[in-house]
Amino acid sequence: MARVKGGVTANKRRKYILEQVKGYRFGRSKKKREAREAIFHAQLHAFDHRRDKKGDFRKLWITRINAGLRPFEMKYSRFIKALSDKNIKLNRKVLATLAKDRPEAFKTVVETVSK
Repeated sequence: MARVKGGVTANKRRKYILEQVKGYRFGRSKKKREAREAIFHAQLHAFDHRRDKKGDFRKLWITRINAGLRPFEMKYSRFIKALSDKNIKLNRKVLATLAKDRPEAFKTVVETVSK
């Protein structure tokens, strides 16, 4: 029976693994064994961190809205309550974008709510 050498397949496998860890630091981006371990750990935490990201963005939006409300001497919690009372359906992401990028539009929303 003929001898089979696995060089091509092994190189392909190594190349694929190292492509996945591009941008990692030190041996994790250059050595196959360390790279495989890094991939396993990254995949292990990926799900949790996707979930955490949603909460992180919500915190950021709340902070931006609160900062936008300071010149109007209004608190975030009262602003959100007033929004729901007036039946204005703007989510926190939109409100944060208005507060940061379009202060004049945010001002009209605040004035509408505070009437």
